[in-house]
Amino acid sequence: MTASDGDQREGIERRDLLAGLGAAMGVIAAGCSSGVVASGSDEAQNANGYYPPIRTGMRGSHPGSFENAHALRDGTLRIEHAERVDDPYDLIVVGGGISGLSAAHFYRQAQPDARILIVENHDDFGGHAKRNEVEVDGKLLLLNGGTMEIDSPRPYSAVASGLLATLGIRPAELEKAHRVSAAITGRHLRQAIFFDTASYGRDALVVLPDRATATAADYLAALRDAPLSEQARRDIARIETGDVDYLPGLSVAQKMDRLSRISYADFLRDVAKVDPQVIGYYQASTHGEFGIGIDAEPALDCWGIGEPGFKGMKLDHTITARMGNTAAGYSSVGGSQTFHFPDGNATVARALVRDLVPGIAPAGPIEDLVAARFDYARLDRPGQPVRIRLNSVAVRVLPRPAGGVDVSYVQAGKIRTVGGKHVVLACYNMIIPYLLPELPEAQKAALHELVKIPLVYTSVALRNWRAFDRLGIDRVNCPGGYFSSFRLFPGPEIGGSTGPRSPDDPIMVHVLRTPCQPGLPTERDQHRAGRWQLINTPLETFERHVRDQMSRALAGGGFDADRDIAAITVNRWPHGYAYEYNPLYDPWDIPESERPHVVGRRRFGPVVIANSDSGAAAYTDSAIDQAHRAVGELLGA
Repeated sequence: MTASDGDQREGIERRDLLAGLGAAMGVIAAGCSSGVVASGSDEAQNANGYYPPIRTGMRGSHPGSFENAHALRDGTLRIEHAERVDDPYDLIVVGGGISGLSAAHFYRQAQPDARILIVENHDDFGGHAKRNEVEVDGKLLLLNGGTMEIDSPRPYSAVASGLLATLGIRPAELEKAHRVSAAITGRHLRQAIFFDTASYGRDALVVLPDRATATAADYLAALRDAPLSEQARRDIARIETGDVDYLPGLSVAQKMDRLSRISYADFLRDVAKVDPQVIGYYQASTHGEFGIGIDAEPALDCWGIGEPGFKGMKLDHTITARMGNTAAGYSSVGGSQTFHFPDGNATVARALVRDLVPGIAPAGPIEDLVAARFDYARLDRPGQPVRIRLNSVAVRVLPRPAGGVDVSYVQAGKIRTVGGKHVVLACYNMIIPYLLPELPEAQKAALHELVKIPLVYTSVALRNWRAFDRLGIDRVNCPGGYFSSFRLFPGPEIGGSTGPRSPDDPIMVHVLRTPCQPGLPTERDQHRAGRWQLINTPLETFERHVRDQMSRALAGGGFDADRDIAAITVNRWPHGYAYEYNPLYDPWDIPESERPHVVGRRRFGPVVIANSDSGAAAYTDSAIDQAHRAVGELLGA
């Protein structure tokens, strides 16, 4: 996709109109006799030029990818008059994300002659590992539309690291060989805070000092013109740089136990005794890591990921009792090796697809895959061992009495059924009880427990980043904003992605919204409310807020949204990343075998479950490990 100066604003408005028409068509189709919503085309991925990574507008869970699943949930979709197609398969995988693709890899590794079908509800493979690709002024720009990095709070298992190595992905070597352009790193750009009029009475951009070296005086100087009370400024400086033990008289273990039972907001307000404005200042600081605000995250977990205020308490990184998976891992073992491809984990998904479907992309080192254009027409060709069928929403998984399983899916407004020996459900946990209602009630209840985290990752292609450079910043946190943060994302120089050479060059900006709803009883309640909000928010609303928020925050640098923004891609994920157990709301001292993610993933005859939900961890290694476990259960490994 090429964005030009003359047609961009009109192009965005046209996409809004088409998206609205698509939604209206879905509503009309839902009223037909079977309740099937027409979405996509079974010919689309075989059409000349089919290449979804370049699509802008509403992506992620885009129109057409979820309506039939909702109709199944609501009981308005009837599975009848299904057309049986291309039997039989050895394995059918429902879901073409990292887990589903990995499951196909492991199954084929054990049974090289197996016939495998992967059905995917989106118009592209990869699940949350989504690729946003745009060309601006002749330059290829890439950004992740979902999963960002291959890092994990814990070292990768031998299985997960082995799969990456098989695909040619060696993070430590890549990290050393491919760096971000010196045009970015050499400028020593800093973080800023944008205070908006609606929340703080006036707009103000404040450039912050380096947290690692700043003194209290540095913070007070930076915050001098912030729309905060004098007490709030002093309290922020104290939290950021102070050396106070806020729980004197307790042992380290007792302090950590206490911090695991209160939120970070409670800690700041009731223990550190900060001004109320300080709570709002930090409220969204955990959105990027946990998908929830500080009102719903334990203070101990916030310490574990490096939030401030705990320096004087001398906490022990080797004690991980009552810590969530992310904080415990990063705190105690320091996490895995990491590398950020310019398109995030989409390169991992692409590497898996290239391994499964020969000829879809040129052979060669992983670096060459970054800029490669895939031939989507090869994904679902008759006769090949592995087929990937896009725009196909699974609506029924039915074990047959005589053995094997039938899988029904909606494609191009028609219900089709395919049979197989085994099935891996690599889709969201929430849909599985509706796909397979024969599951035991306890297992269905467990599957519903893991409420996924709603997210919006918006990719904004800029023609230049002069405004950021003039202001001396590369990222902006917005504690009261519709989007909680945005930042420059040049990506490493690898393959065809070279990064900017100067502020005059095009670049991608990553914009985050986590639609949690503070004040609701539990984290799950906040996520459910946020999901409802995302599904009912039109593309125009997201685009309008992007333009408004960036224009106001970067006004001092001369930013002009109409002139500087080349393209906007909104990656909406109402069912975003996997739920991670939260000590504030979830039973903690129960056996692993009784936890919902373990109960929910139990094998059901020829059907197994593999996804990040079943590992209760939103990380790539978890998705891979769960795929390996599930295939092992099927094949008796």
